[in-house]
Amino acid sequence: MARDGHADSQYVFSVPALTTVPVEGSDKLFPVRRIYCVGRNFAAHAVEMGHDPSKEPPFFFQKNADNILLAGNDFPYPPKSNDVHFEVEMVIAIGTGGKDISQENALDHVFGYAVGLDMTRRDLQGEAKDLRRPWEIGKAFEHSAPCSAIVPASKIGHPSAGEIWVDVDGTRRQTGDLNQMIWKTPEIIAYLSGLFVLAPGDLIFSGTPGGVGGIQPGNLMHAFVEGVGELKVRVS
Repeated sequence: MARDGHADSQYVFSVPALTTVPVEGSDKLFPVRRIYCVGRNFAAHAVEMGHDPSKEPPFFFQKNADNILLAGNDFPYPPKSNDVHFEVEMVIAIGTGGKDISQENALDHVFGYAVGLDMTRRDLQGEAKDLRRPWEIGKAFEHSAPCSAIVPASKIGHPSAGEIWVDVDGTRRQTGDLNQMIWKTPEIIAYLSGLFVLAPGDLIFSGTPGGVGGIQPGNLMHAFVEGVGELKVRVS
């Protein structure tokens, strides 16, 4: 297979497959470049994690593009952990990039939105925090970013209020409203683009409400973001 006009013979091994996410109502695919995640962007979640949300600016961590798990696939319970948590989030899909993007122009850079789950090996994340080490071992493992199809903003606008929740086996476990986000979508994009050059294909998991909790093999997670859609994922 050729990629970017170069034959495979130029590479020392086969070129990895490109990670893509379907676009709702289309046969087009959204190619994923990077995944950024906003930490503690709902006050209730910040408090349950032991932090005062009024005292910190936004901060970010990353997952890998190939951590994406598309709808219709099971989430395999990961190794080296006995405490894996769900975190339901609205996902912002960037369509045009840039750096130092203004809040006033930020929404012009959004292609669309999706429903995501930031799956977390909470015990390993906790150990990393205690040792003042990076979080990747708890956040950026295989299949840790379940994601629904992306719905274009041209169809739904830019959701800023509405229910966000997740049920596990039919029981409501997490619930909130998008209007409870501490840093709104334009602020997230503006701040993040001052730290990194954003580009088409970037996804931003925008934060989770309070009520995160553990799952076990056999559980069915049903995530929902009003105005965007839903995502169902079985734990295997």
